[in-house]
Amino acid sequence: MTMNRRRFSTALVAGAAASLISTRVTAATATSVKAGNIVLVHGLFADGSCWSEVIPRLQAAGLNVTSVQNPLTTLPDAVASAQRVLDRQDGPTVLVGHSFSGMIVTEAGTHPNVSALVYVAARAPDAGEDYTALAKTYPTPPASAGIVFDGDEGRLTEEAFLRDFAGDLPEAKAKVLYAVQQPFHKALLTGKTTKAAWRSKPSFYAVSTEDRTINPDLERFMAKRMGAKTIEVKASHLSLISHPDEIAQLVLAAAGQRD
Repeated sequence: MTMNRRRFSTALVAGAAASLISTRVTAATATSVKAGNIVLVHGLFADGSCWSEVIPRLQAAGLNVTSVQNPLTTLPDAVASAQRVLDRQDGPTVLVGHSFSGMIVTEAGTHPNVSALVYVAARAPDAGEDYTALAKTYPTPPASAGIVFDGDEGRLTEEAFLRDFAGDLPEAKAKVLYAVQQPFHKALLTGKTTKAAWRSKPSFYAVSTEDRTINPDLERFMAKRMGAKTIEVKASHLSLISHPDEIAQLVLAAAGQRD
């Protein structure tokens, strides 16, 4: 169904009333099939538990939710991990990616079970596009300076994690997330998508306006290029944890569960 901007905005504000945050919605026409399944994919410096605030909100709406454990080894490995989960879904499924996993959503989103795509402060390359080269056309975000390598494995320092990755979370909560940070392999960053699912599937995008991991203007560019239904949340890179109501409402809209 075609989404009405005013009604969509009202739903978002209602869902986020407790957060005292202004969320701006960009009008873009997106038609979504009603979906009963949600597949969530995490990015770098995280594991599947980063969706722990969003999952119960989606389950409360009666949706079947699965959080993929991204192996963080190579892009083909990561895409395969998502595809295996998508294969198990019964009926229309919304595929949601945060941060790096936008690469996975873009590639795996052509799966026949996928009815819509949601990008949360995520990479959204075109087919064959060099995302690193695209990112370099914007100011480098501060978190990049905090990546350290142990051989082929990369991770964020604790200082960068707390300040630049999870900057709007209480320190105690951010430290728990830091403790479960999974290192990524250098080979993961060399992968390029071979297709762009957002060219054929309804797409939704949540921009983090205070993001210090991906430049917010780059996020806006990618969202506009794909013609996504877009919201802007005054949040760090981890809007899915600091503002789960807004993110859950966007996913529900992609699932055709909200007008």
